[in-house]
Amino acid sequence: MTLLPIILCGGAGSRLWPVSRELHPKPFIRMAGGRSLLQMAFLRAASLPDVKEVLTVTNRELFFRTDDDFREVNTRGCLTSFILEPFGRNTAAAVASAAMHTARAHGEDTVMLVLPADHLIADQQAFADAVAAASALAQAGKIVTFGIRPQTPETAYGYIEADGEAVVRFVEKPSLEKAREYVGSGRFLWNSGMFCFTAGAMIREIREHCPDILDAVTECIAKSPSAGGDEGTQIRLDPVSFGTVPDISLDYAVMEKCKTAAVVHCELGWSDVGSWTALSELSPADENGNRVEGQALLVDVKDCYVRSEDRMVGAVGIQNLIVIDTPDALLVAEKQRAQDVKQIYAELKSLGHETYKVHRTVHRPWGSYTVLEEGDRFKIKRIVVKPGASLSLQMHHHRSEHWVVVSGTAKVVNGDRELLVSIDESTYIPAGHKHRLENPGMIDLVMIEVQSGEYLGEDDIVRFEDNYGRA
Repeated sequence: MTLLPIILCGGAGSRLWPVSRELHPKPFIRMAGGRSLLQMAFLRAASLPDVKEVLTVTNRELFFRTDDDFREVNTRGCLTSFILEPFGRNTAAAVASAAMHTARAHGEDTVMLVLPADHLIADQQAFADAVAAASALAQAGKIVTFGIRPQTPETAYGYIEADGEAVVRFVEKPSLEKAREYVGSGRFLWNSGMFCFTAGAMIREIREHCPDILDAVTECIAKSPSAGGDEGTQIRLDPVSFGTVPDISLDYAVMEKCKTAAVVHCELGWSDVGSWTALSELSPADENGNRVEGQALLVDVKDCYVRSEDRMVGAVGIQNLIVIDTPDALLVAEKQRAQDVKQIYAELKSLGHETYKVHRTVHRPWGSYTVLEEGDRFKIKRIVVKPGASLSLQMHHHRSEHWVVVSGTAKVVNGDRELLVSIDESTYIPAGHKHRLENPGMIDLVMIEVQSGEYLGEDDIVRFEDNYGRA
């Protein structure tokens, strides 16, 4: 048997704003141990017996960040392959494209293990045992889902009614009264969103229940460029044909109609980390029921969760609140309203406010930049360029830039000149000049950039050459 884990890395994680943003979604949130949810999902998959490759379906904008996360933890040299979507099209499209690629590259008998990138599982051995049971069912032609034995009447999860390993029905997120009824009956499991099946079985189910998805994905795969290498395969899905794929979840498109659905009953220490309340419960509580990550000074405070990335947070005389402090946004919410944080995210997005999309620190293929300060006609950034990496050859119409190197050495193209800029040295880039920044060294290049001009938006950029396909 060949087992190929498929990691689905997408979504906005809007209920975990302001830490989760559109270009920094939930899978990239770092947990207490320093690893991201995505890294933990990768290690969970790569640690299974005989797994030699992990295939990840994600957005093109997230590829370099995802690849960086994998490189940090991929000590076993597992192949990392990618299907890169131009935009989100829900889980049915992601699974269909993964199944088509898997069948073509590895054969229809390959067992696919579909895993969300943003879940937590505490018991790796129980997970491995559940995967082994699911794989056996998958090889017998079943479409397998993983059902979590419920501990509480949770209203944020979908449910599966089961009769042994047979799926009776899938149930949407219920009311509290219904959830209590389900848990009390002993026949219902939480729907984990994890699946296992052979590539051929999933293709047949999609063909039977939603042929329009299969037709559109087949056309898209045929038109999509693919590149293979020593580290894995990359497929960049064609945006025009991918735009014709129906936007629907795998549950709606296939699982609720499937006559061969089976379920593995699990106790894995599983959580989908779907709200700040769920995330807070992963931290130990003090004698007053407070949970703190970062720096906080609490006086007469009870049953609160406080998370601060950079600053000291002081609180007096409050209870049952969630306080999440980031450099550019602060969230204060009642614990009972944790699910409603997504309303703030949605409103920020409708207003076009940048805090729905990015943090002050923005990751790029070449490294990252952090906005330190900005005002009328000026912006100050801290730029970090990875060893051997370079920005595009570019030009700005409306702004000039002054670069000061504080660590490492910069190789700079400035108009017709090429020069090396060392620590405590600087160079000035006038508006309209072609320029490029490169790190030729073995350590990170760190520099301060001061922008000045009548318009300082990130879209004031003309790229002439680029190593990452953005020119």
